[in-house]
Amino acid sequence: MTADKTVQPKFDYVGSFLRPENLKKARSQFEQGEITQQQLTEVENQEIITLISKLEELGYTTVTDGEFRRSYWHLDFFFGFNGIERQLLEQGYQFHNVETRKDSIKFVSKISGENHPFVEHFKFVRDHASSHVTVRQTIPAPAQLLVELTRPGVKESVEAIYDSREAVKEDIIKTYKQVIDDLYNAGLKVLQLDDCSWGIHLSEETAKKIHGEGNGTSIPLDELKAELLDINNRVIHQAPSDLIINTHVCRGNYQSDWASEGPYTKVAEELFGREDVHAYYLEYDTERAGGFEPLEKVTGGKHVVLGLITSKFPALEDKEEVKARIDEAAKYVPVERLSISPQCGFASTEEGNLLSEEEQWAKLRWVKEIAEEYFTEAGK
Repeated sequence: MTADKTVQPKFDYVGSFLRPENLKKARSQFEQGEITQQQLTEVENQEIITLISKLEELGYTTVTDGEFRRSYWHLDFFFGFNGIERQLLEQGYQFHNVETRKDSIKFVSKISGENHPFVEHFKFVRDHASSHVTVRQTIPAPAQLLVELTRPGVKESVEAIYDSREAVKEDIIKTYKQVIDDLYNAGLKVLQLDDCSWGIHLSEETAKKIHGEGNGTSIPLDELKAELLDINNRVIHQAPSDLIINTHVCRGNYQSDWASEGPYTKVAEELFGREDVHAYYLEYDTERAGGFEPLEKVTGGKHVVLGLITSKFPALEDKEEVKARIDEAAKYVPVERLSISPQCGFASTEEGNLLSEEEQWAKLRWVKEIAEEYFTEAGK
């Protein structure tokens, strides 16, 4: 695939932002029954409008809703499918130092994507963003849902509804197609598929930590990688031909903790060589991501957004070191197809990472400043 349908911004961000205190308070009040859903929505609306304004003032050319209407970066999207409900499992995901909350999904019938709430969420941002910026919608990748189905307690609910893995995959593809078509018809131009499934399976140790024994399925790792690639590409190939579809890959982002480590080498052939996206937003803020050598597998004209600035902690990276790392990456991907960003969102879940809102904005100002200096000097 040649991914040259749009000019990729030289500085960008992944999608989620720290929840403002006003929003945290309103969500707590709603959970306690002290305010109505409409009152909570009004607070969400105002905070999203403020976020859009801040991003535009800072000079960013894409905006999101900051995922302010979500508790989780992925589960809330799945909760929006017909046939899926929320449930609490016996344990959450085990990250390096902490365990996540125990929420997950439960299949109660065959799934479908009609009337997904994210479509209305997109329309709100569309209607409040300036005409010169692009409204980007972030959703979890189809492969992320496939991975969620392996969790004990979820797996059984799927098997009670579907008689084969192929049958559930077919419905996942149809469901995603419905939601993506609805978003496109509402005016979406850029879709981002957030996908930790590649990062989870960089090593057997990580897979065991996340899923238990083996990969969480009876499928060997090589076959599982092929399955993840297949379901993502089948959804991508059914999307409107002029819809820009990017993907973000990381190794876990929960209260500044991480879940997995390892270079992209083990998944580079499938992820970089054969996944038909336009751009990759990649975690590269620590040594856990390994070197840039796997980027030589990036095919066609696809763009790479280097996540060289951490969203986990407030300290600002050394500017010259970041520039040197871009130089290193440019040995494998031409500099005109490189950009920089934080390695992940600032709040993949509503708890958020361990920094303040002002420190969050300082990070984004730093990303912009480094990018403008570097790419101006590089003449790109």
